[in-house]
Amino acid sequence: MFNIERWQEIFETISKNKLRTFLTSLSVAAGIFILVILLGFSSGIENGVRAQFEGDATNRIQVSTRTTTKGYNGLNPGRRLQMTNSDYETLNRKYEDQIEYKTSLYNTWGGEINYKEKQGSYRIEGAFPDQQFIENATLTQGRFLSQSDVDESRKVAVLGYQMKEDLFSDTDPIGEIILVNNNINFTVVGVYTDPGGTREETRLFIPMTTAQKVFNAGENINRIAYTVKMSDNFDEAVALSAAMTQSIDLDLRTKFSVAPDDRIAVRVNDTLEEAKKIYSLIDTIRMVFWFIGIGTIIAGIVGVGNIMLIVVKERTKEIGIRKALGALPSEIIWMILQESIFITALSGLIGLFAGVGLLQLIAPYAETDFINNPTVDFTTSITTVIILIVAGTLAGFIPARRAANIKPIEALRDE
Repeated sequence: MFNIERWQEIFETISKNKLRTFLTSLSVAAGIFILVILLGFSSGIENGVRAQFEGDATNRIQVSTRTTTKGYNGLNPGRRLQMTNSDYETLNRKYEDQIEYKTSLYNTWGGEINYKEKQGSYRIEGAFPDQQFIENATLTQGRFLSQSDVDESRKVAVLGYQMKEDLFSDTDPIGEIILVNNNINFTVVGVYTDPGGTREETRLFIPMTTAQKVFNAGENINRIAYTVKMSDNFDEAVALSAAMTQSIDLDLRTKFSVAPDDRIAVRVNDTLEEAKKIYSLIDTIRMVFWFIGIGTIIAGIVGVGNIMLIVVKERTKEIGIRKALGALPSEIIWMILQESIFITALSGLIGLFAGVGLLQLIAPYAETDFINNPTVDFTTSITTVIILIVAGTLAGFIPARRAANIKPIEALRDE
């Protein structure tokens, strides 16, 4: 344990080597500071990416068709591919055992919504009840669409929270009548929030069958969305989702006679596989940041080791006297290690607090779509402190061993 005399000796050592100690401490502090900043932004990137994926279900497959860009089987490019209710039903039957939630979608952009004297332009989406779970939407008032709404083509609507704020303010919207495209009355039955943020809360959901009727879409649909049943093994779930994605892609290309390499005409996106890729990338980024930070710390450790070698050299006679008076090698080693750990820990903690403090200051200004709350958690801070202690021990071990091996007679002759 430290006592007053040992503290005095440590401070005397630091005082005798002010410049060297300062520069070495600065390098250690800088290493920890850089590590904390890098880990903070690594955490921010992970939080941001996770938030983006939380906007929709992670195990989501989305299907859409557009215009062909390549000729195939004697057919010219430029064909507009249009999915219909029958395509949706065919896929539902084929993949029934793998599907968790399902919906077809028909949407229109810039739909005019009026409530009394207020109005706005919003996206209107026709959907099935499962859309609530596919979108990870949380109801704050009322209910979501029901199967009865779809079966009976009811004119009911579920508002995004931002829409509710825009049009109703403090008024309870449930049961109120809104006017869609200036001529169709809809009754508000629910309000939802979406983890994807404000942009996702500026949508109006109506029953799919109602949307097809009021927008004269007939049997046409714009998109299909599924979530796949998850297994306990993540890699297995990714593989099953990828296989289903490829199979749906092949089904649609076969039906519409689309070239295998026409990536525009048929799009089947698998968010689960994309999530795995992104999370793997985040792990790689975190490892690179740790590598850079620890590399900087090692440079500081080398400096501390050099300082302690100089200290041992300058205190050779003192160490010889201590050994002549009966000091054990372990006591000499511990004496040097204490000084090494103190210098490293003090400078490292300064770097740690400076890094955490800077992150707290800049975090609100660093927020973007893919950087969210760049801070260092408690576990990481504890890990950093452990690294400091280990670093201080390693930095002083070789000089301490050298001091322990000094022979008293030779030390007393040292000039």
